Amino acid sequence: MPVPELERPQRLKPGDRVAVVSPSGPVRKDRLDAGCAVLRSWGLDVVLGAHVLDVEDRFEYLAGTDADRASDLQWAWLDPGISAVFCARGGYGAHRMVDLLDWSAMAEVRPKVLAGFSDITALHEAFAVRLGVATLHAPTVASRQLENETSARSLRGTLFDPETSRVLTSPSASTLVPGVASGVTVGGCLALLADNLGTPTARLGVDGGILILEDTREDRYRLDRMLTQLSRAGWLDGAAGIALGSWFECEAGVRDLMLDRLGALGVPMVWELGFGHGPSSLTVPLGVAATLDADAATLTLDVAALA
Repeated sequence: MPVPELERPQRLKPGDRVAVVSPSGPVRKDRLDAGCAVLRSWGLDVVLGAHVLDVEDRFEYLAGTDADRASDLQWAWLDPGISAVFCARGGYGAHRMVDLLDWSAMAEVRPKVLAGFSDITALHEAFAVRLGVATLHAPTVASRQLENETSARSLRGTLFDPETSRVLTSPSASTLVPGVASGVTVGGCLALLADNLGTPTARLGVDGGILILEDTREDRYRLDRMLTQLSRAGWLDGAAGIALGSWFECEAGVRDLMLDRLGALGVPMVWELGFGHGPSSLTVPLGVAATLDADAATLTLDVAALA
C-alpha cells in the first residue's frame, strides 16, 4: 500500500504558544536557553515541559524517567492552548517512552506541529502511524543548528510562511541516480528507522514514497548493516525516490555505500540535499507529497508543509 499523505497541522503566527519538551536525551540549560531565545525572537510564547531539564538517576543518557518524558509530550499535545511541540534534543530514549503515550486521547485533539530530528525519528514514525499527522524533520531547540542562518531561516519559513520553503536544495546537493519521482516524504535518521522495524509504531514500508535518509557518527559497516536490514525486511520495496542528507562525522565512503545498497532500486537519488546532523540543516516535512528532481538535485513540496 503506497505511503499516504498525512494531515498537515496549521502554520504558526506570532503570539502562538509553543511547548519545548525532552522526549529523549538530557539537555544542557545554556543550550536550551539559547534555543528558546531564538523561538521567542520569532514572536512565539515558549513554555517548557515540567521535566525538560531532568536527568534519569540510573541512566544518565535519559532526560528523566520514561513516564515523565511521556507525560510532558502528552501534556503539550493535549493542551489546546499550545500550537506546536518542539523537541529539545535527540540522543536516545524516544523508543522507551512511545508506548506510554495515550494515543487514543492524542487522536482526539487537532493536529499541531511536532518538530525535531535524530532520535525524534521514532516519534515521527509513531505520529504518522498512530495519528496520521505530518511532522517536521527539523533542528532541535538545544542544538547549535538554530545558530546557523540557513537552518533558522528554513525552520522559521516552514513554520510561519511555508509557501516560501517548498523547494529544498543545498550547494552540496548532487545527482546520484538521475530521474524525477513523486511521492510522500517519509524517513529520517537511518539508525532509528532500522531500530523501529517490527515495533507497533513502525510503517510496513515506504512503497511509493520519497525516502528521506541521514545519520551521524556511524562507521560505514554499521550503515551498511542498517540498509541491508531494511532491504532484507522489504521495507525499501517500491520507494519512488531517495533524498539523502548529511552523514556528519560518519566514516568516509558513504556515497559509494549508498550507491551499492540503494542504487539497485533504480529510482532517482540525490546526495547531500542539506538536512541532517551537520552544522546547517534544512527543515523537511514528513508526510507531505513532493517531487524529487534528481537531475536538478531538488526536492519540491507539492503543497506547503503546513496548512
